[in-house]
Amino acid sequence: MMQNTDVNLSNAKNTFDNIKAITEQQVLIAGGGHVGLSFALLLAHHGIASTLLEKNSYPTISPNDDSNRSHYLDSRNTALSRRTVQIYQEIGLWDELQSHACRIDAVQISEQGSFGRAQLNKAEERVESFGQVMENAWLGRKLLLAAQQEPLISLIDNANVIAVTQQADGVTLSFNYYGEEEHEQQLQASVLVACDGRDSTVRQLLNIGTTTYDYQQTAIVGVVETDKAHDHVAIERFSPAGPLAVLPLTDPEGDGNEEYQQGYRRSVVWVCPKGEETRYLEDDAHFLATLQQAFGERAGTFVNAGRRGGYPLTRVLADRQVKGRCVIMGNAAHTLHPVAGQGFNLCMRDAQVLAKMLSAQVLKGEDIGNTQLLKRYEKARLSDQKRVIRFCDAVVHGFTHPNPAIKLARNVALVAFDKLPNIKPLVANYAMGLKS
Repeated sequence: MMQNTDVNLSNAKNTFDNIKAITEQQVLIAGGGHVGLSFALLLAHHGIASTLLEKNSYPTISPNDDSNRSHYLDSRNTALSRRTVQIYQEIGLWDELQSHACRIDAVQISEQGSFGRAQLNKAEERVESFGQVMENAWLGRKLLLAAQQEPLISLIDNANVIAVTQQADGVTLSFNYYGEEEHEQQLQASVLVACDGRDSTVRQLLNIGTTTYDYQQTAIVGVVETDKAHDHVAIERFSPAGPLAVLPLTDPEGDGNEEYQQGYRRSVVWVCPKGEETRYLEDDAHFLATLQQAFGERAGTFVNAGRRGGYPLTRVLADRQVKGRCVIMGNAAHTLHPVAGQGFNLCMRDAQVLAKMLSAQVLKGEDIGNTQLLKRYEKARLSDQKRVIRFCDAVVHGFTHPNPAIKLARNVALVAFDKLPNIKPLVANYAMGLKS
């Protein structure tokens, strides 16, 4: 149940060519990033149509775009857990994604200047891999292309949300559309899902507060090149400044998943105290030397660095994730520290659960915007969310605490984790998203 109220929708991508399709939608999605697009594709997989609004302008792409990488050392990346990979497999998208995905076969964990260390190996845990690392740009383009080609998804970009109004039988979203000329428009649906980021406009319009915590850290994120092949090994390293990681990436010549292909590109996340990021961002030699000191020879010699971005680290948790017919999802619901690469994967598990619950409601012929249904979704996801949040914070605070006794304890814990039976499979399954 969606209706168009006094609007001219003739110019928005994949939407204004078919006004009838708009009036039949039941789900509105605010925010067309990775989570919003993935959720729309999950809904379409279950036969549920949606309209997705994005405030930025989408690029014009074709199926042949990015067949060759043009930004060898200039990209942000995401570590996809095994469960996230399975979700994309279930909706038939993984075949399109995997050419730029680099699997993680092993994870090495250690602390700078300490004896504690541990390693996870896929053979020991009897898994295909621990996950895949992928360039954000590639993932975003493939998600967008799939959404543009899906008849059950209508995309409206250049749309700035300005109001949310709820009624007994629906929710109305008002937005400004910035096409050839500005128009204020409205769309109505049974349910609204907000995936519009940490500073969510929809969350603010619904007067949903947040609980925030400033880590007083900045994440330096980018791509580096080493003289030693990564061999599909992810390295987690803890230093007095904070947690660090280098993850394997594909090379331009191949997907990095064949034995004869040797990958030398690595995604890097370097966490430094807030206020110290400028030199790491602007001075390649200083950045590479700092990485070398922190990682030693584990990754070989760091020989080249691409353009980097600095991102202040703040945990932002929505005080509630459901209000009436509205659901808060993605970074709008929980923005986490990147220490364990769990944020996006947690969002994907949220999206999959909600899509399945809405599908079951459709099959029963019942209202998909029913508040009690949406509250059951929120309750169903809280335990997984709280576990991931606690884990991320424990790692951040536990490995940056300067107390010598705590440092000794955490290194003993690393050794115990590496040696004691039955612990690794449990932790690995949680990290891969196979248990939640």
